[in-house]
Amino acid sequence: MQIQVIDKSNYLKGLLITARKDKKLADSEKKIIKGISEKLGFASDFYEEVVHGLLANKYIDEEPIKFSNVKIAESFLIDGLRLAYSDNPVVSGEIDWLRKTAIKNGLSEKWFEEKLQTLKTNAGNSLITDFALLSII
Repeated sequence: MQIQVIDKSNYLKGLLITARKDKKLADSEKKIIKGISEKLGFASDFYEEVVHGLLANKYIDEEPIKFSNVKIAESFLIDGLRLAYSDNPVVSGEIDWLRKTAIKNGLSEKWFEEKLQTLKTNAGNSLITDFALLSII
């Protein structure tokens, strides 16, 4: 699937928003964001600059993101949940923001809860490079 530039930007932005909800940026989160950033075609120096200023940047709009395609939204939400569970503890703000993003993209609460439960069950079993994004690009 060809992903539009705006969706690529929103995918990365959404991961960054999720990662900063707990006001810290764990190494596991950095690895996930870097890996997805590379898969989306962003330059590594861009990634480094964004991550460096992420926690201090008060200008990032944290409204839930609307994607142009439901498959992209589903992929993003799965990757976002993996990101949220990559460090402990999981902050309710991370999950709440992802839930609002699911709703904004027309996904049901049931769909979101099923993905959340699956991830909770398998939290330690997936590799940091097992990105849902790879299933759509």
